[in-house]
Amino acid sequence: MQTVRTVSFPDRQLLADLSPLPEGLRGVVWDLKADPDGGTLSEIDGVILPYIDASAVMGSLARVPNLKYVQTQSTGYDGVIEAAGPAAGVASASGVHAAATAELAVGLILAKLRGIDQAVRDSQYGLWRPERRQSLADRRVLLVGVGGIGHEIARRLEPFEVTVTRVGSAARTDEYGEVHASADLPALAATHDILVSVLPLNQQTHQLIGEEVLAALPDGALVVNVGRGSVVDTAALTKEVLSGRLQCALDVVDPEPLPQDHPLWSAPNALITPHIGGNASAFQPRILRLLRKQLEALAAGQAPANLVQKGPFA
Repeated sequence: MQTVRTVSFPDRQLLADLSPLPEGLRGVVWDLKADPDGGTLSEIDGVILPYIDASAVMGSLARVPNLKYVQTQSTGYDGVIEAAGPAAGVASASGVHAAATAELAVGLILAKLRGIDQAVRDSQYGLWRPERRQSLADRRVLLVGVGGIGHEIARRLEPFEVTVTRVGSAARTDEYGEVHASADLPALAATHDILVSVLPLNQQTHQLIGEEVLAALPDGALVVNVGRGSVVDTAALTKEVLSGRLQCALDVVDPEPLPQDHPLWSAPNALITPHIGGNASAFQPRILRLLRKQLEALAAGQAPANLVQKGPFA
């Protein structure tokens, strides 16, 4: 029996890209700001959230009286379950951003270790300042997060002749080897040169990488965050970076965006990109491929993939 009949799309282009919809589904355009175009809120039972700034509008989900399904276009789903309510199924875009985010993680590591960010600043003044920098080769990488993005980062690090230690929520062995528990982070941090966080945000991961873990890292270690900003304690990291003891390369921060007067902006040991991990050319074809599969499942009365809350699909 079909669960979802009318799905809202955050913009007209996305609806056009996915049209014609599978038989039995109807699409309307709703940006979660104004009223829907082509339907009413009472008719909508499925919502596709916008990719950019979804958090700013997801409170509008409470206005949908018959909400059964919410689809994010991001891997993270911070606040979506709460905004959708317990009766709705919530699905993430897990897998869509893995390749692009992994690319950025490796790019941030190389840029910071090899001083590319400093060379860009120097080039603005015509400065030629050769300096011996750290190689990625022979580094010990502590990869915190073993989901799809973490797996893709590990794959891309393999040719760089590094040692990768993986950390998950609990200790276990999977098809790729050993996974350490997050409780072991302080002890593990002491023997690694680079810490990469790709963790989602939840009660267990909020500020997991805090003062104790950061203090355990060796002098000169690099902290990379391409997961969620709040997983890292910004105040504790800022203190370590401003002291010159640690380096950081961050695609996500807390708060986000970082205030213009925040000292990390001007810290020579910090490299910051504006949350662009998944926002690359690989996004469009991959999100369309996922959404087509999700819509086909809904039309067939089947559970969509990537459910983080089952709702009516239990």
